[in-house]
Amino acid sequence: MPNLQSLAENLWLMPYPLSIAGMRLGRTVTIIRLRSGKLIIHSTAPFPEADVAAFTDLGEPTWLVEATNFHDTFARQGHAAFPQLPYLVPEHFPTPKGVSTQELMMPDDWGDELSMVKVDGMPKINEHVFFHPSSKTLIVADLVFNMPPETDAMTLRLLRWISGMKTYPDNSRMYRALIKDRAAFEASLQQILAFDFETVIVAHGVPIRERAKDQLAETFRAQGFAV
Repeated sequence: MPNLQSLAENLWLMPYPLSIAGMRLGRTVTIIRLRSGKLIIHSTAPFPEADVAAFTDLGEPTWLVEATNFHDTFARQGHAAFPQLPYLVPEHFPTPKGVSTQELMMPDDWGDELSMVKVDGMPKINEHVFFHPSSKTLIVADLVFNMPPETDAMTLRLLRWISGMKTYPDNSRMYRALIKDRAAFEASLQQILAFDFETVIVAHGVPIRERAKDQLAETFRAQGFAV
């Protein structure tokens, strides 16, 4: 049965398994319903038929969205499950052959129900962060991970060794290594932290629910960023 989780009004999560280099990171798909009943499906996954039906029960699937160039793992499967939808992706997204995409820009239909900030200074990743004001929720991709305490020990050890992440939420040193313009990156962080959010949905791990804004700011300050 679909493991659809209601996070707030018009906002749902669907977790999927994802393992990379022996690390069980998981992939969180976020479903946002607009006042019109149209759905934004943020991040892709294999999407079996039961999950497609569960999404359709919530509203009208209208857009597929990838928020970073590093989230192409399930691009082909996600597009195959919803081939009729516009598939919005960042510039230079590694689109698989035969998959049709469009550049990620804010459609007029989203109106004031969602805001988007491009994380500047790291063009190889081109991450985009979303803010859902009605639920005071920030939606990120790889900006931070938040692995829960019950994560298996091997995954935590590998994340610490490979990515340098020791406590959570945290940010990967591999991610930081791709920052080419530190000032531009910090300006994007400051813009993100200006949103009035109380929850952060992460692509890998569980939502940050307690002191979410403070925890996000503290994570980057500890790494020497001016935020």
